[in-house]
Amino acid sequence: MHLTHLSLTHFRLFARLDMELPRRTLLLVGENAQGKTSLLEAIYYLATFTSLHASLDRQIVSFAAAREPLAVARIVGDFEREGRAHRLEVRLILEANGGFPPARFRKEILLDGVKRTAQEATGALTAVMFLPDMTHILDGSPEERRRYLNLALAQAVPGYAQALTDYTRALEQRNALLKLLQERSADPAQLAYWDTLLAEKGAFILHARIAAIAELERLAARIHNRLTGGTEVLQFVYLPAYDPLPHPEGQYALPILTPMDRGGFSLTQLREGFLQRLSDLRSEEIARGVTTIGPHRDELRFLSNGVDLGDYGSRGQLRTTLLSLKMAEARWMKERTGEFPILLLDEILAELDDRRRADLLDALDDFEQAVLTTTDLKLFAPPFLSRCTVWRVTQGVVQTESPQQGEQLSPSL
Repeated sequence: MHLTHLSLTHFRLFARLDMELPRRTLLLVGENAQGKTSLLEAIYYLATFTSLHASLDRQIVSFAAAREPLAVARIVGDFEREGRAHRLEVRLILEANGGFPPARFRKEILLDGVKRTAQEATGALTAVMFLPDMTHILDGSPEERRRYLNLALAQAVPGYAQALTDYTRALEQRNALLKLLQERSADPAQLAYWDTLLAEKGAFILHARIAAIAELERLAARIHNRLTGGTEVLQFVYLPAYDPLPHPEGQYALPILTPMDRGGFSLTQLREGFLQRLSDLRSEEIARGVTTIGPHRDELRFLSNGVDLGDYGSRGQLRTTLLSLKMAEARWMKERTGEFPILLLDEILAELDDRRRADLLDALDDFEQAVLTTTDLKLFAPPFLSRCTVWRVTQGVVQTESPQQGEQLSPSL
């Protein structure tokens, strides 16, 4: 996987940008708030069609353009995959409507010139992104961990993005019906259709998560062992809201953080078991007016030497575990798709010691393409700098770092 060209229009602080990207490692250097992270965000957006910084897609349209009656932000990427050239384009369109909210928003996605839905286009280009504040994956809410899993799996598991969309829609409809049944007398048999759809899509998601978490743990544990000098053993504990494992009758299900093997369940077994569990809980869920089990309530915990990092991990442990997880994610995508994803690393060396910096930089040699950002070139050893391309980013303008060349790649209009 190699992104050969990136073009931005009215994206964040970039009024206009056109840049050819080198195949191996690109290092973006500059002060804070100059646009380095925005470049990583643009590439990741092409892979996932979502922003890790903005709560709404309309927020990544540049402020200057958004004041116009019609504003169009564009992200265009040319890339090579399996020896073939492709083009991916995203248009974010804000159109004034004279009322409130102030502008209508829509998103258009084109893959090789053909309009696609986000579900259809996800996975065409793959990327793994590391941001300093991503430790919330480890110590934040369960929703953060589910979002992490969804973004990773949608890129590498065919059909996952569509199944997730279908599941979410079915869940919304089922919850609305449960609320209606709670408030007035009606036939509970109306739930049968939504139960079947929820079980079908939910089983697909659950089956994919069970396999992916086991594979990610295998890879991450190996990387983590190296980064910690063999002093820490990393484990993943998956706690699905619908658990296909049997629970002895008469015993309470306690949240004991012990890894369990669920890999032996087929898709059919998961679907039938999930459907039966929905039937068993029907009266309770009508009384509560909400669906209480399913992938939307799954949890994932991370343990180091048996200790839950989300509750007791130090800042250093969280940072190292996140690095292990992200490197494992990239290698897992390679195993699943046959192509290394583009690796996007934002200020990754700032809090690592010298040995871990060296380990990480050596690992980058395995990847076909990586883009890193930094405010300080001194964090990088001279041998590494000699084998990567260095560009400086200043207020939305990208220039080669070499003073002899001084080539300006992208004027800010």
